[in-house]
Amino acid sequence: MKNNKNNAVNRREMMGSLMLASGAALTELGFTKKGTALKKRGFTTLEGLENVPRGLSEAIKFPLIEALYGRRARRFSMGAEIADGVMKYKSKHKPEPLTRLQQMMVLTAATGNTGWHHMIYRNQKYAPHLANYAMAAGGRTFPSAAGFHTTEFFFTDDNGSYFLPTRDSGSLVKKEKGEFDLQHWLEAHEKRIVKLSDGRLNIPAKEPFMDGHNTWCVNAPGSTLLIPVADIAQHMLGSLCFLVQNGACIYDDTNNRKIPGMEKFKNLVDVENPYPLSYVEQMSLTEATAEMSTACYAGMLMLQATGLGGWMFDGLDRFSLLGASGDPQVPGLGFVSNKVENSPFPNITGLPGVFESYCPPHYKDMSEAVKALVKRKFGQDGPFNKNTAGPWKESSKVRSAAQFHSPEFQECVATMAQYIFDTFGKFPASVPAVYCLTYLQAHHLDLEFYDHFHQEGSYLYTHKNRKKWWAT
Repeated sequence: MKNNKNNAVNRREMMGSLMLASGAALTELGFTKKGTALKKRGFTTLEGLENVPRGLSEAIKFPLIEALYGRRARRFSMGAEIADGVMKYKSKHKPEPLTRLQQMMVLTAATGNTGWHHMIYRNQKYAPHLANYAMAAGGRTFPSAAGFHTTEFFFTDDNGSYFLPTRDSGSLVKKEKGEFDLQHWLEAHEKRIVKLSDGRLNIPAKEPFMDGHNTWCVNAPGSTLLIPVADIAQHMLGSLCFLVQNGACIYDDTNNRKIPGMEKFKNLVDVENPYPLSYVEQMSLTEATAEMSTACYAGMLMLQATGLGGWMFDGLDRFSLLGASGDPQVPGLGFVSNKVENSPFPNITGLPGVFESYCPPHYKDMSEAVKALVKRKFGQDGPFNKNTAGPWKESSKVRSAAQFHSPEFQECVATMAQYIFDTFGKFPASVPAVYCLTYLQAHHLDLEFYDHFHQEGSYLYTHKNRKKWWAT
């Protein structure tokens, strides 16, 4: 992978609401914009589009129940080979990449913004103020604990490695008379893709870079590999805010001591009955992992509808993938890391200018990270900014009903966060600042492999008809 410093994207430009397209125009997704005939599939409209492949029409009307019951890990792609054993087989076909339309259908299923987050309406502790947990104004195809949304997405294919940010976008959905405009949705997401480097991400097909059972099939030629990455540091700050919002704080259960300076905030939090730090960090990691896993699951359901093979899995070494393999020939995505005393693991913190966790070195200290979090929540395009659009009849009134995090509130959160960083040399203390675990791969199946080894029914009718249905 190329050194990202040579093609880094300005962080403000990247994370803003306006983003330059790096991918193909929508016409290259398999559409042409001629004609005006209205095409509908349920509540999804493809108005004004010609040459829509049948595969897309079939995907739109594909029953959810069939996606659920028909979901299977289908690993054997065109061009694959199992060199030995009871399943020994070599594909007679060359690898075939996904079309841009197929790829966008999978990417948007896993990462897509689906409109405005409806928020959490009430908490008795600070009623009549609106519950102000959320950190994103938009909702996506997968759930997020309290609307934190700290996960973003990278992916790689034969042509390059890419970043597809959706967590801070406004609504990318366009509806006309209740009908979902798929053309607009795909186009809006396509414009957000940022190319990071040319060529497929180099993940050596051997241990320790990936589990031994994945060496023959993961990141194979022709495949698209989706890599969700969560900012656990930011999620942990959100959890600390959640505690303070509910009158609670933490203590250092590793060293069995209270956080110095918390007595100052006893009017905000119960300093006599704090939560264990390790509990809150475990909760934060688990909640973020749920985001990444459900995103991949949503994408996997789309594989069934579009007739694509693939599966969700966790058999990649995350250090190698992100950029901390220790091997200069395997730079991964190029995330930066540092060594923390008494820790066997590199502390990966982010990809400068692209995906930066809410902790040093990307912020001067944890107080600055807290201010950045408050800006995300209450600043321009944030969920509690009165000027942010929304799903309500009086969106400005609803959004402005949330209570702002006062300077005292921010100082309370920052005091706990800075103690963690100073004591443990990193933030969070016991879990990674940046984390990835679950991945999704999409590829074209070699049906002959399944016909050779499996009983009838090992793949769906969408797989059987994939080639002819997606021809344009």
